[in-house]
Amino acid sequence: MLPDAAAAENGAPVGVGDPVFPSLGTTGYDALAYDLAFRYRPATHTVDATAVLTARALTALPSLELDALGLDVHTVRVDGRAAGFRTHDEKLTVVPDQPVRRGAVLQVTVEYTVDPRAHLPHTGWVPTADGFAVAGQPDGAHTVFPCNDHPSDKARLTVAVTAPDGLLGVATGHLSATGHDDGTASGGAAGGSVGGTGDGSGAAGDDGPTTTRWYVSREPVATEVVQVSVGTYTVRERTGPGGLPLRDVVPTARAADLEPALALTPAQLEWAQQRLGPFPFETYGLLPADTDDPAAFDFTGLETQTLTLYKPNFLRQAERQIGSHMMHELVHSWFGNSVSPRSWADLWLNEGHADFYGLMYRYERGWADSAGFTTLADRMRDVYAAGDQWRHDSGPVAAPTAATLFDSQRYTGGALVLFALRERVGADAFDRIERTFLQRYRGGSATTADYIRTAAEVSGGDVTAFLTDWLHGERTPPMPGHPDWTVAPVDPTARRSAPAPRGTGTL
Repeated sequence: MLPDAAAAENGAPVGVGDPVFPSLGTTGYDALAYDLAFRYRPATHTVDATAVLTARALTALPSLELDALGLDVHTVRVDGRAAGFRTHDEKLTVVPDQPVRRGAVLQVTVEYTVDPRAHLPHTGWVPTADGFAVAGQPDGAHTVFPCNDHPSDKARLTVAVTAPDGLLGVATGHLSATGHDDGTASGGAAGGSVGGTGDGSGAAGDDGPTTTRWYVSREPVATEVVQVSVGTYTVRERTGPGGLPLRDVVPTARAADLEPALALTPAQLEWAQQRLGPFPFETYGLLPADTDDPAAFDFTGLETQTLTLYKPNFLRQAERQIGSHMMHELVHSWFGNSVSPRSWADLWLNEGHADFYGLMYRYERGWADSAGFTTLADRMRDVYAAGDQWRHDSGPVAAPTAATLFDSQRYTGGALVLFALRERVGADAFDRIERTFLQRYRGGSATTADYIRTAAEVSGGDVTAFLTDWLHGERTPPMPGHPDWTVAPVDPTARRSAPAPRGTGTL
């Protein structure tokens, strides 16, 4: 197997060959850890950064590829020695001073500057008036840091964020240490470097006094759900079920206004854990980004790991209008973050489950949905009627394209598949399937085939062909237990699967 850089020179495809984003990622190495350091420069709204990738070579590597776009790269080192590099397309090619042997563990250090406000073909940055947040899904993480930007290659994560005093830097994981520009520190042992200073404290410079905060993730993280943010924030802490520490990072001026929504999380966690098992991470909370710009991001919430990103005004609504979607994002902690999709064609595993449980939560609470339905069965019957139209417009549930990735077919269409499976095997067997799947693939990634195999093993029934038809078929199969449900004919001139914000049916 050739490394991706050599493959590119020979005209071969670059990337892992994902069916939706074939150029993303690399097959040359396995990412083991990312140690990231960000220093926010308020005068220019830019970020000085250092990314250290620890990886294991899966083949001999005369050169290696990282996904990268919009990064002004200054220096690259491999195992501490200067390396050649060039940027091209959305890749950073690194040429070490000597080839890396197969099986070796290497460290690639990239120092760079980035402008979160830069106009790029796509971006993972969310600029705010006094900082930024990050929304990397699906292919934007490599505009924030150079990486193997594919959910199949999860890694350990530490993040150091340096910001002027008066601003707060936060990231995925739990706070392990805090360092000030006078060299003092509190908390656990700190590591890494910020802005090239080497000791992580950061010099005051033109930014005035600064503080660095280090965050460590207990569980592996996929690049697309990494969160880093700087702004005028207040941290609100509370305790969840079983003593789980909860952390909300809230725009200070909006904290009182948003408190009613934030206070809903403990009860939501209790509901979710009763169905999915223990929460898989060390903490959870919400990050309402401090922006009202409607173009800041094209979704309501995003499940960045341990700290879900939201539009703040959405959370100002009454519980019946936001609770179902908050459950959708919370469920992603299990489906999408703890168990990541092996490829982007497996996105329905994330979104179908999030919609399924989000809708269950809605109807159990007695909240009618936007169409007036008050039961899951009635809503699924309506979606079922549109099944062939959605397959015509957006493809089968487990066969998206880049253009249809976030269509409703992956969300409520995925929920329909889960509803059909539960009708086929019964509620008890369905619950065992869900928990077994989550336990089996915790901390890793899984495919649609993995879910089908788990369902067949746990249920003890012949559901392989059943689920294959539901997930890959061109026509909508009969719904078990509901012979009276019918599918409407396809209208080639009407597109009923037009995407809502990220396609979710829980809004």
